Amino acid sequence: MSYLYINENGSTVSMEAGYFIVKTQDDQIKKIPKETLEAIGLFGNVSLTTPCVKECLNRKIPICYFSSSGYYFGKLESTRNWNIFRLKQQIHMSENPEFTLGFSKKIIGAKIQNQITILKRYNRSVKAVIDNEIIRMKNSSQKLKICQSIEQVLGHEGNASRSYFQAIAKMIEPEFAFDGRNRKPPQDPFNAMISFGYTILMNEIYGELENRGLTPYGGFMHQDRERHPTLASDLLEEWRAVIVDSTVLSMIQGHEVSADDFEKEENGGIILKKRARQQFLKNLEAKMHGEMSYLSYVSERTSFRKAIWLQVGELVKAVEKGDYQLYEPIRVR
Repeated sequence: MSYLYINENGSTVSMEAGYFIVKTQDDQIKKIPKETLEAIGLFGNVSLTTPCVKECLNRKIPICYFSSSGYYFGKLESTRNWNIFRLKQQIHMSENPEFTLGFSKKIIGAKIQNQITILKRYNRSVKAVIDNEIIRMKNSSQKLKICQSIEQVLGHEGNASRSYFQAIAKMIEPEFAFDGRNRKPPQDPFNAMISFGYTILMNEIYGELENRGLTPYGGFMHQDRERHPTLASDLLEEWRAVIVDSTVLSMIQGHEVSADDFEKEENGGIILKKRARQQFLKNLEAKMHGEMSYLSYVSERTSFRKAIWLQVGELVKAVEKGDYQLYEPIRVR
């Protein structure tokens, strides 16, 4: 299965003989069998024919809309997966203090462990001095055990994340130097790449939640707020470092991107230029297709994309049974 990202302004997507046909302004044509397509991401001015839209709705293929610079607008999707009974149970569990606190501790514990693993993995060749940052992160993880509220959990998560990004700042090449995590808008190339990646990944999780009859807007950890998919944000935490951060670090260490691949917008934010955006999406898609064996309940190797699908299935079980302990976040080694 595949995700289709279209970056060329003026491109059109149509249907023909069982294929999605992408045609660019310079008459380049790409064909994708309809059976293999999971989602479509459109960047800039891209047109879809009515038969193409109908096919996507019929096959439950979401269409995500982004600006040319990568800002997310929204999506077009089928409503065939709604499950009112499951939704009611989800909302009920979102108001259960034991479930929400236990779930939050598990998610953040896994996130911090994954961040530490990624730091150690990418520091093997750099050999930066990041021992103190890792110690602080481990201390934050240990303190999760005694947390009595989600606010306390998120406080320790924030402390661990600051140490994590301080360590990364020591590891990456000077031209990508940055001073901590920043967003809305990102102020440097590194933050621009991870913000872009988090947006793409969150939308994948969003789609998987809806495919399983859950609402992305009924979270257990992040505070409810209008128009924000809090459950997608919850699940994103265990995947941030594993998928997006590792992709960005690999691109920087592999010299696949340079400071010249970014530009500043009028609002002062930094965005990826077209070439860098295309390369990033290519690498991110390769990462999603990459196989791993980090899920304890799966005997064979599976792709990261399928692992997200499987994890959402595990979340459904936990919600329906009302038992947060049934959900085990991914922990990389």
